[in-house]
Amino acid sequence: MLFLSEKEKQDWAGLAKATLSERYKPGSLRTGVRPNLYAAFCFFIGTFLASHGQGRLGSEWLRAGAMEEEEGLFCGTFLLGFLQRHEMQMIAPVVAFEDPRPFVHFAGVPVMREARTRFINQCGHTLPVFDRPINFMDIGCGDGALTISLLKHLQETGKVDGIHEILLVDSSPAMIELARQKVHDAFPDVVINTENARIQDCSGKISHYYDIAMSSLAYHHMPFEHKLVHLNRLKPWIDHFILFEMDANNDSPEVWTPDLALSVYQSYGRIIDFVYAYDAPVDVVTDCVDSFLMTELISLLTAPRGVRSDYHMLSSQWNDLFKQCLSPEFTLRCNSTCYADEYLTLFSMHYGREE
Repeated sequence: MLFLSEKEKQDWAGLAKATLSERYKPGSLRTGVRPNLYAAFCFFIGTFLASHGQGRLGSEWLRAGAMEEEEGLFCGTFLLGFLQRHEMQMIAPVVAFEDPRPFVHFAGVPVMREARTRFINQCGHTLPVFDRPINFMDIGCGDGALTISLLKHLQETGKVDGIHEILLVDSSPAMIELARQKVHDAFPDVVINTENARIQDCSGKISHYYDIAMSSLAYHHMPFEHKLVHLNRLKPWIDHFILFEMDANNDSPEVWTPDLALSVYQSYGRIIDFVYAYDAPVDVVTDCVDSFLMTELISLLTAPRGVRSDYHMLSSQWNDLFKQCLSPEFTLRCNSTCYADEYLTLFSMHYGREE
């Protein structure tokens, strides 16, 4: 992932405010902007203007930036397409995960499928051998497919001899029902419990022990300070926390800041490109983008901290969180890359309780 210097952050922020008041046209503010970041700069200015009631001028900036996008990073182009489908409004049209199908499609994209396979293998390498049936918790379980794949892998490799209970936690009623059925079908003799809630709404209710708690692309739905609170509540009830996440700078930066826009531009632009490149019917792909990824992107670019829906953190910030909350009882067992290119990284992290 690329980052801005402190001076660049100040310069970009100043130019955005100046454009809002002076209505500068695209092409007039190239001086001082790194050429390879000009498309991202236009994306920042365009979304800043659109979020401040200047949708027409914002669209001009987005179009100018889209004309210079290349190398599989077309976030401005994708956002323009979304806006054209939604009356040029920077408003999320739906609640993410209301319908599980867009997420299920997203999870099947080859890059995501391969990254999840690496995550499963890495967990198999770092988790200990359990000599009794385990209790397992999936925080943000989605359709339950990752829980099934991981637990079957742990059984096949001899890490897990038996499974006593699986707790599935998800805020989407449709997701939790789909997951319950799929996990029950895969493990018919296991106790399957569900919580149709966000982990921040049910962490205080957990009252018995889980050997493993897993969170895949889910624990980022709250800011750092809330992650800390709810991880502290989980800590007495778990022995291992395994995480699969996107490395992105989407937590600490405030809304309408250059560093948040640049992070979103890279991470979501890359992921949406993977979704569009996956061979599937156009309506399915568009639904995945509009009803899932763009819903998150719009929230990040228009809502302040504490209100927006997503707070992805950098790997170093996740380490800081776990050290602050779990140490010294827990120690780092794994911090590995599951997928990486210049703009996007997916990683796994495992903290385990010291015996």
